[in-house]
Amino acid sequence: MSENQSPNAGADGAAQGQPQQEFGLQKIYTKDISFEAPGTPGVFTREWKPETNVQLNSQARALDEKGVHEVELTLTVTTKSQGETAYLVEVKQAGVFMVRGIPDEQKGPLLSSYCPNILFPFAREVISDLVTRGGFPQLLLAPVNFDALYAQKVRGQQQAPAAGGNGDAGIATQN
Repeated sequence: MSENQSPNAGADGAAQGQPQQEFGLQKIYTKDISFEAPGTPGVFTREWKPETNVQLNSQARALDEKGVHEVELTLTVTTKSQGETAYLVEVKQAGVFMVRGIPDEQKGPLLSSYCPNILFPFAREVISDLVTRGGFPQLLLAPVNFDALYAQKVRGQQQAPAAGGNGDAGIATQN
């Protein structure tokens, strides 16, 4: 055995000083739910002409020094019919993720794109269920390209460095 060989070097050849990269999903949970249908029952008696606005936002925060993070995805859906608000749904879907040994330049995309992409189907299901239980036609939200949203956020921060980022990735869409 050579004296220069690191006792921390593993069978996979990991060099000393380079922490092993670890990413894992520990928990997915619904943090907050809100459903309002202020136009009922009148909205059910008129022709249904929905105009839907979807806003989404994600944020991440470290929970401890060991690499545990919470990522929260907030979706707000407002649907109007003939100018009157039929329903408003807001869901905060969150997850606890282990992110250890990942370089800082890779944490941004991981926490702002990959993790929200994991959470989105859960939030979409909750929204669809709430809308249907509220007596309205099923709402199926289209998939979201979180990679593109993250790239858009990064471009915006580069163009306006004085404004500073708040760690949120948000977008408003209309259907």
